[in-house]
Amino acid sequence: MARQDTHRPARRPADGKQVSAARILAAAFGAGAGLLGLEHGFFETRQGSATPGGLVIHAIGSSCQPHTAWHGCEPALTVIPSFRATGIAAMLLALAVLIWAAAFVNRQHDGLILLLLVALFLAGGGFTTFWFGLLAGIAATQITAPPARWRTWLGPALTRLLARLWPWLFIAYLAWAAGSWMIAAISNAVMLHLTPAVTAATPFVLVLILLSALAHDSQQSQAAQQPEGPPPDGRDELMEVRHGQD
Repeated sequence: MARQDTHRPARRPADGKQVSAARILAAAFGAGAGLLGLEHGFFETRQGSATPGGLVIHAIGSSCQPHTAWHGCEPALTVIPSFRATGIAAMLLALAVLIWAAAFVNRQHDGLILLLLVALFLAGGGFTTFWFGLLAGIAATQITAPPARWRTWLGPALTRLLARLWPWLFIAYLAWAAGSWMIAAISNAVMLHLTPAVTAATPFVLVLILLSALAHDSQQSQAAQQPEGPPPDGRDELMEVRHGQD
């Protein structure tokens, strides 16, 4: 009597078809940085050729009052002594970042995008743009890096814990980023009270999102290196003996 094979291993998807969490993060936050940079640049150009009063500016002009607007009138930093020139430079650099996020995020030497993002920050791209861009640039440098090293640095237990947060923490942050504008449209006062705490927490949340993505990639890499079939436990040999006796 022929023995049926009841332990067929499940097939894994080919590695080439699996998009890493680091790549998703780099593309998403790179696009976010580009869009925010375009928005800042647009409002800066509307202030004309006026000279900024210092390095720190507000992208939205005098019609906006920073102490009453929950977004603080889009604060930014510029080293260019003209609002119009600052806005044009910001939009051009932001467009370059968008092109990178859409088509070149998986190419070699992605660390160079960090230089482009620093230039965008110095040309009035905005402070939130800087955090988004920094996250995108760091994630881009990890797309082709060995993911197993993060398991070594973080430790197995912390790696598993952080990996469980992906992609839920990322989705929750995107939902908050979109929902905050809806909340502000309903009640500017509510967002005005929430903004200081949100601003202080944002860098820590972004770092946590980055670590969760890298931990997830590390876990996936380890799973791909393990044998696909179940470990032998002697039951197959016992079944062979019983079928032979029959």
